[in-house]
Amino acid sequence: MVKDLRTPGPAPRPLPTGLDDVDLRLLELLAADGRMTNAALAEAVGIAPSTCLARVRALRDRGAIRGIHADVDLSQLGRPLQAMVSVRLAAHTREQVDAFRSAAPAMPGVLAVFHVTGSIDYLLHVAAADSDALRNFVLDHLVSRPEVAHAETSLIFEYVRGAAPLAG
Repeated sequence: MVKDLRTPGPAPRPLPTGLDDVDLRLLELLAADGRMTNAALAEAVGIAPSTCLARVRALRDRGAIRGIHADVDLSQLGRPLQAMVSVRLAAHTREQVDAFRSAAPAMPGVLAVFHVTGSIDYLLHVAAADSDALRNFVLDHLVSRPEVAHAETSLIFEYVRGAAPLAG
């Protein structure tokens, strides 16, 4: 349950990150709807619009807000097939990890790159036009790389976005 920040009470508690309750609520609201107007944000947290604007700018400046993104229907872009591709590197040298980490985000169709622990090293969220395009992506852009030892593809049947990251 999120505290109603419009009621009088003690000063906002600072967190180890330097964010207070108002900052957290602003981040929560923007994570849920990045298109909220400044006036709506200010009203929702009970602060003046000028204060709200200054706080949002400060959150951007300190890196708490890294960007605002559109949730795009990939089928509208001709890439309705999504998959998670597990990648295991041949070796875990700094050079190979850095080479793959630098190349992966720029590969065609890559939506996200996750460096993970366990039996695999990376998970790539990719979108493709069809199964042939997905196969070609794996063959041409992954297993052909000298640092990649193995790739395994799992099709995504359905994707449901979770709640805002700060929600209870």
